Amino acid sequence: MKILEEKEIQELEKKARKVREDIIEEVYRAKSGHPGGSLSVADILTVLYFKVMNINPKEPNKEDRDRFVLSKGHCSPALYSCLANRGFFPVEDLKTFRNIGSYLQGHPDKNKVPGVDMTTGSLGQGLSCANGMAIAGKIDNKDYRVYCVLGDGEIEEGQVWEAAMAANKYKLDNLCVIVDNNNLQIDGTIEEVMSSYPIDEKFRSFGFEVIKIDGHDIEEIIKAFEVAKNVKGKPTCIIAKTIKGKGISYMENQVGWHGKAPNDEQYEQAIKEMRQ
Repeated sequence: MKILEEKEIQELEKKARKVREDIIEEVYRAKSGHPGGSLSVADILTVLYFKVMNINPKEPNKEDRDRFVLSKGHCSPALYSCLANRGFFPVEDLKTFRNIGSYLQGHPDKNKVPGVDMTTGSLGQGLSCANGMAIAGKIDNKDYRVYCVLGDGEIEEGQVWEAAMAANKYKLDNLCVIVDNNNLQIDGTIEEVMSSYPIDEKFRSFGFEVIKIDGHDIEEIIKAFEVAKNVKGKPTCIIAKTIKGKGISYMENQVGWHGKAPNDEQYEQAIKEMRQ
């Protein structure tokens, strides 16, 4: 059964392309930032913000809203684009990314950016925060859901697995973890640095319902979130196979684009490719 008509899927794909274009614009203008991992997670965040999550830009702190934690906070360009295009703040402000005095700094700050539910940047801590939000929802008998994006390099952090144990202990079926599995981190491939494979078996052994998807297939992403909503008695982990630098030919699967801004020529090429 199709969850969305083809026209709706195409509209989400169009929004994801806009998010990718914004990512390049943000990093290029700032002359710094993290394009690779932002591009790999763009489709997932687009589906969350434009299809899945119960949120209202006019009431960013509404008590019954769904929550989102970008644990890999350095990929803020993707989050900022989604928030801006969803109406939380002016799209024009994306031009100030990482500028001195701008509220759109390299890592999201919940005290400054409308729509940001958790300040992140220190890797490995986001799932613990998401757990707290999910536990609070249980205590308060709220039906909101909590979504947390982790990087596959980030899950080398021990705190992630302590948080995974807690999520299982408290049967947080209102929690959905998404692992952005692009297989690259700042120093190389996941296998070269500190292999966390098999990721699916690890999360399953920690008591999670595990779903594996193509993280660039809009329909697969939507279906995975629908399945997660119906899981009862335990948390869900969606392992999204993605491509670092997705959408830009010279960035795809290149570890050097973890945290580097394109020069003028590279910027022009990137924009041209995305607008074809």
